Amino acid sequence: LFLPSFQDLFGVSMVVPLMNLHIKSLGASHTVAGIIGSLYGIMQLFSSTFVGCWSDIVGRRYSLLACILLSALGYFLLGTSTTVFLFAISRVPVGIFKHTLSISKALLSDLVSERDRPLVMGRFNAASSVGFILGPVVGGYLTELEDGFYQTSFICASIFLLNAGLVWMLPWSEENTGNREKQQGNKGTDSFSAKANRDLHSKSAANGAVASDSLFQSPWVQVATVLKRIKGIACSDLWDIFLVRLLMSVAILLYYSNFSLALDERFGVKPLFAGYLMSYSSALGVLAGCLLGPITRLYQHNTYRLLLHSSTLTCTLILLYASALSIWMVILSSTFLAFSTTIGRTCIIDLELTIGGNEASGTLLGVGQSVTSVGRIVAPLLSGIAQEFSPCGPPSLGVGLALVAILIMNANKQKYCSRGNVKLKNP
Repeated sequence: LFLPSFQDLFGVSMVVPLMNLHIKSLGASHTVAGIIGSLYGIMQLFSSTFVGCWSDIVGRRYSLLACILLSALGYFLLGTSTTVFLFAISRVPVGIFKHTLSISKALLSDLVSERDRPLVMGRFNAASSVGFILGPVVGGYLTELEDGFYQTSFICASIFLLNAGLVWMLPWSEENTGNREKQQGNKGTDSFSAKANRDLHSKSAANGAVASDSLFQSPWVQVATVLKRIKGIACSDLWDIFLVRLLMSVAILLYYSNFSLALDERFGVKPLFAGYLMSYSSALGVLAGCLLGPITRLYQHNTYRLLLHSSTLTCTLILLYASALSIWMVILSSTFLAFSTTIGRTCIIDLELTIGGNEASGTLLGVGQSVTSVGRIVAPLLSGIAQEFSPCGPPSLGVGLALVAILIMNANKQKYCSRGNVKLKNP
C-alpha cells in the first residue's frame, strides 16, 4: 500500500502544477480557470463522505479499484483535452472518485492495531509525500518536450493503471485477519475486540463474503445505507473532533496562503527562495512521518496528549512567523512547523478513528476529508480579507483559530482521556 500511495501522489503532482498553464493555453480566462478549479473542490467536498461510506459497504478492494480506474480515466481524458470543455469534463471523474488515499488509509486502519496505527499512518504519509516532492520536478522536465502536458497526463493515467494492478495483486486472504484477531484478542480490552470485529468484517467484505451481497445489491439500497451511516456520524458526539480538524486546517492554510508574497513584501525575498523553503519543509515532513513511531512510544501511545502538544507547537510557530523580524526566524519556524503539522495530521486521524468507536473507518475518514475541503474553500476568503490589513494578517488570524482549537481540546479533555484509557489499558 505504501508503493501505490507514493505512485499516486507522484503521478498527480506531475500534472497538477501544469494545469493552469494548460487551460490558459486553450484560451480560457482566469475566471473560467478559477470556476473549473472551484467545481473540482466542491465535487471533492461532497463526494469524499459518500465514497468513504460506500467503501465500508462494498469492501475496500472493490471501492479502491473503482476509484483508481475512474481516476485513471479522468487523467486519460485530460491528456486528450484540446478544448476547455473537454478539460472541464476530464475533471469530473477525478473530482468524484479521487479518494484513493483515503480508502487506503481506511484499509490500513482495518489491518493494524490501534496502538500501531499512528506509526503506520505516519509511514504511509511519508511515502506519499516523497511522491509529491519528486513529481513536480519530473513534470516540469516533461512539459519542456513537445506536447509535454499531454504526455505527462498519459503517464499519470498509466501510473493509476499500474496501481490498480498492484491493488488487485494484494493478498486479500483471511490468514492475516485470523492472526491479527488473535493478537488483538490477547489485549483483553473492549476496544481491541471491537477493532478485531471490524477487521474481520472488512476483510470478509474484500474476499466476497459480504461484498457479494453488498456490491451487487440495488444501487438505491446502497445509497440508502450510505445516507443512514452519514446520519449516524452527523448525530454522534464527534463534532468537536471535526471542528478541531477544521480550525487547525484553516490555520495552516492561512500560514501558506500568501507565503511567497509576504516574504517578498516583508524581507525582499524572491519567490524562488520561497519555493526552496517549501520544498525543504516538505522533505522535513517526510522525516517527521518516519519518526512517528519513536515519538508515539515516548508519549506512551497517548494520541490526545500528542495532538494537544503538536497543536500548541504549531500555534506558537505560526505566531513566531507572524512576528518574525528576520528571514532566519522564518526558516526556524518552517523547520519545526513541518514536524508539528505532520504529527498533528496523523494524530487527528487516529483520534477520529479512536473516538468513533464502532463507526466505520471509511465513513469517518471521508467526513474528515470533507471537513478539510471546507477549510480549503474558507481559507482563501479569510486570507484575502486579512491581507487587506497587513501581510502578517493571515498567519495572525491562523494563530487565533489554532488557539480556539486548543481550547476546545482542553474543554473536552475528559472524553478523550476516558477513551484513551481504554485504548491504552494493559492486558
